[in-house]
Amino acid sequence: MQYLQTEASADQNIRALEVPQILSEELTEWDYETYRRITTVELNEIQEERIRIPKNTFPRQDTVVAMHWHPEFIPMEMIRERVCTMFPNKSQELIIPTNHNILNSYDGKYTGVEVDCFARPFNRKVQILLHFENSRLEKADVLKSMLKHTLKYRSSQLFELIHSIVDPNLDHRLQAAGKMYGADDDLLRFVKVYTRKLERLLVEHESETPQDHIKNKLLANYFDQLREIYDDRLIKRAQFLIQKVKKIVKKHFSPDYFYAIEEFIEETRMLGGGIVIPHPEQFWPILLAEYDVDGIEAWNPQSQEYTEFLINVVNLKNKTQLSGQRPILIFMGDDCHLSEKIKEPQNQNKEKVKREVGFQPAWDDLAIRKSLIVANMDRQKLIEEYLARLG
Repeated sequence: MQYLQTEASADQNIRALEVPQILSEELTEWDYETYRRITTVELNEIQEERIRIPKNTFPRQDTVVAMHWHPEFIPMEMIRERVCTMFPNKSQELIIPTNHNILNSYDGKYTGVEVDCFARPFNRKVQILLHFENSRLEKADVLKSMLKHTLKYRSSQLFELIHSIVDPNLDHRLQAAGKMYGADDDLLRFVKVYTRKLERLLVEHESETPQDHIKNKLLANYFDQLREIYDDRLIKRAQFLIQKVKKIVKKHFSPDYFYAIEEFIEETRMLGGGIVIPHPEQFWPILLAEYDVDGIEAWNPQSQEYTEFLINVVNLKNKTQLSGQRPILIFMGDDCHLSEKIKEPQNQNKEKVKREVGFQPAWDDLAIRKSLIVANMDRQKLIEEYLARLG
């Protein structure tokens, strides 16, 4: 197959700051190569090194808890090597991965997943973390089918995002996003052209594109690569506009096809699994719904404002529970996405790339520790209590 040459050479020192008057919509050799690069699950030597060798180590931490993090497609053996390097003196650990709607195990003993589901009482899509001792999943056919359905539906949001940008019938969404951002017609045209290119690439290669890459992040990753051709400031403007469209898409994305949170809770309890509410700041009403859960995540890199308040609320609730009821446990979530670390530095999210598996500084924060002491909770006690529940 003969490919057209790309609009600009990636080797040029001067990259375009403004949107060119003429933007070719033909797929180029650069487009095909870029698509292969952003959808591969194979790591090159540099990427492997970025995973295996962390920038920071924590030799004074001897207990490691990590029950909300995302390996994505990064090989688990590399992640284990990274964790061992970060915590060279660890003597106790409970590390369970929680990819979105995909079951994974870190150590062959415990398996986890972060599930998208629907809370009908307050009409919101929410997430819950599920953790299992591995043998309990031998008869988890129903749960696995539920997760497969959820993953497929969640992935469809990428196509709705793309259509919201390129489909004339949904142009009102792009126009609304443009007004919110103050984007001019040239920027709208730029985003349309390259989104349409990605759409064509995805249609051509969907059958061989790994499932883990069929999500909203694919569009952002494609635009990140355009920094080889265009000035960083232009790409940032484009990405910001896409984020505005994404918010509109999420607002209109029907939650009716997600399973109800009660259905996942019931299935998990039948299997003897554990349930945790992550980053409740994103959907406060979930704390009032009295769901049957084992714990609440009081700290997360993206949810830090109310940590002490949440710890105190959990402690008060535990004190007022009826005799025989199990206490609600306090969790911390590092919410690390490992694929962020293999990106080129200019394409990394500066906040997300700092997150590490097992790095939860809130446990050691002096102010927060006051509340944790009153609640009789620390890393070691959390591990002991939760393992007793998981069996």
